[in-house]
Amino acid sequence: MALNQGYTYQTIVDADANGLALLAYLASRFGHSTEAEWRERIAGGLVRVDGEAVIVEQGLTRGQRVAWVRPPWEEPGAPLVFAVLYEDADLLVVAKPSGLPTNPGGGFLEHTLLHLVRQRDPVASPIHRLGRGTSGLVLFSRNQATHRALTEAMRARELVKIYRALVQGHPAEDAFTVETPIGPVPHATLGTVHAASAAGRAALSHARVLERRAETSLLEVRIETGRPHQIRIHMAAAGHPLVGDLLYAKGGIPIPDTRAVPGDLGYLLHAHRLGLNHPRTSAWLDLECQPPRELRVGGG
Repeated sequence: MALNQGYTYQTIVDADANGLALLAYLASRFGHSTEAEWRERIAGGLVRVDGEAVIVEQGLTRGQRVAWVRPPWEEPGAPLVFAVLYEDADLLVVAKPSGLPTNPGGGFLEHTLLHLVRQRDPVASPIHRLGRGTSGLVLFSRNQATHRALTEAMRARELVKIYRALVQGHPAEDAFTVETPIGPVPHATLGTVHAASAAGRAALSHARVLERRAETSLLEVRIETGRPHQIRIHMAAAGHPLVGDLLYAKGGIPIPDTRAVPGDLGYLLHAHRLGLNHPRTSAWLDLECQPPRELRVGGG
């Protein structure tokens, strides 16, 4: 498999890191690599501060720019395709397949929806993101004015986002609402992941049963907030984890001692419909992406 083009990661030293040695700063802020690995990178000239080569003991000052030049690497595999569902001068709406990350992260850079879309439209910016295993609608802006307007509409909960999900078991009610707060909790591999947490941020999901199957249920879920992994967490919090979800257990918390991470595949979740007022014309747009067979009524 071909290597990507590599990437330069940049951070700005904040007040909490003022005076820290460079090695201590990198090892504490970026736990994906060991102190020895960071020491080797610094010695190899792959880490710079304000554009200059540095030593591991160099003290940092608030406001300095730390850059790590990551050489080209082989990314994990992903389906490198998407479909355009709607476009005009301001908006681009595409269908993302399951298995393709929306944004870079976790070893993915060019094997992402953002990279593929920007090969077609270099200024397009996503308004929201879907988890790697989630398929369906993703909304992009095509200029800064549209991006600002759509971001504000998201914040004001003016976008209608409706999903399909296959969950374990049969909910007691045909329609129910979940309001469990979502925030970071401890995780063995990543340090923290988002999950149900009394100390988390407010989150709101409305679910409706579309079909009851032998041991599972097909749900339609409308989310008013957009917390990370909200539907996976909320359905698990309601006692009905998504079928095939390796991370979240009943209660909306990580499965005890799991090594699974949010990007692991196996669950069935699809961004089915998206409704919004067009930011330029104010006309209502109701967009739809056909669910996979398992998430259609009668498809199980």
